[in-house]
Amino acid sequence: MTTIAELTLSTDEFALAETFQQLPNLEVRVESVVAEGPARTMPLVWFCNVDREEIEHTLEADSTVADYQRLLENSDDEWFYRLQYAEDVGSVCRAVYTNGGTLLDAQVADDQWTLRLLFPQREGLSDAVSAIEDCGARIDVRRMVEAGQDEDLETTAALTEPQQEAIAEAYRQGYYDVPREISLEELANELDISHQALSERLRRANRVLASEQLDEPTGELATE
Repeated sequence: MTTIAELTLSTDEFALAETFQQLPNLEVRVESVVAEGPARTMPLVWFCNVDREEIEHTLEADSTVADYQRLLENSDDEWFYRLQYAEDVGSVCRAVYTNGGTLLDAQVADDQWTLRLLFPQREGLSDAVSAIEDCGARIDVRRMVEAGQDEDLETTAALTEPQQEAIAEAYRQGYYDVPREISLEELANELDISHQALSERLRRANRVLASEQLDEPTGELATE
């Protein structure tokens, strides 16, 4: 089933991290993202509220940017660039592309990147999120819809396989008992994942279950 998802990442952990830190008043509009195969992602970006020398000096020093090229000038403080991301950011993009994903849209607001992605299969989304987290980035899936469910593409929140495995094992091992029969660290060792990854997985799974009980399926949703 074709799945569309909105993912958020902190600007500190993704593209243009140092540029946003150095230029807090900077406005960014991503016009499109060109993927030249899974290895290279080259977004086309408008930078606003900044002069040319300042943005280029900052891009030059930003470790998340491998290369840039100025394409257009719209006014005194709007500049259009094609960027090439550095390896760390490229690895996040590769996690999307190698799992069958397509980037539909990218926006920046309130110190967060919001990526709108399409996957032919929901499993590809789950695998992509896992791969992104393996790169060390913290990511939240804020919304997920599945094509063909109804006219609005809405879908009820459901646990993914990793979430089901984590919650089922936590229940079997007595993690939810009072007092607990197993600690989070011990349970993480049983599942062969990190303490932090298990904590995030259980938190997100519990939020999905709670949203279903409260009949609020469009709350935070996660695939890991």
